[in-house]
Amino acid sequence: MTLSVFRNFPPRLLGILRRLDTPRKVQAFLDCGLAYNDSPKNTCLSPLEVLKQGRAHCIEGAMLAAAAFLLHGRRGLLLDLRANPRDDDHVIAPFTENGRWGAVAQSHFCGLRYREPVYRTYGELARSYFEFYYNGRGEKTLREYSAPLPVSALKAGWLDSPRDVFYVGRRLDAARHYNILAHGQERRLARADSLLVEAELVGKNKAPLVKRRPKPYSLLKLPRVSGPA
Repeated sequence: MTLSVFRNFPPRLLGILRRLDTPRKVQAFLDCGLAYNDSPKNTCLSPLEVLKQGRAHCIEGAMLAAAAFLLHGRRGLLLDLRANPRDDDHVIAPFTENGRWGAVAQSHFCGLRYREPVYRTYGELARSYFEFYYNGRGEKTLREYSAPLPVSALKAGWLDSPRDVFYVGRRLDAARHYNILAHGQERRLARADSLLVEAELVGKNKAPLVKRRPKPYSLLKLPRVSGPA
């Protein structure tokens, strides 16, 4: 990848992207290196502005991931997950390794973040978010997913514009989307597991997980637990 498209990045900020040379490192940076962008003002920060401000919400985090992928010779892609009218859409940055699809993502919700590259198609990857995509009433709300959008199809300013790049969201919204549910299936859906919803929205000691950021495993004091069964 030619460095010319990153010419407006100061050396210090370009150095951050240089260190994010694997999807796992990108996800760790989204999780632990940035604040979640909870600004009451609607924003769509470019990757350069995300690094300057140290914050990102989902589409901003996905664009930052795509920028890191580009710098390290991967395809920069964005994929839109479209919810029903009672929830928000989500944007992820898909990638491939050994012919399988994974994703990097920024979210308040644990289940809507990283995916290991084990999925055979991007459709299978998108559907992996279904059970974890719910609103405050436990309604499973994911309905459609887009084809991956190459960032090369975007205007050049998506990478370093000092202004909001809302056109990226509009471009994703205009991309071809595919239904997840079959006809008539929506009314038969069970609600999300109540313990999962409680864990996400309440968290340990009544502290909402959506207001907390992940920590590196090296800083965790994990209790002894039995096997997955």
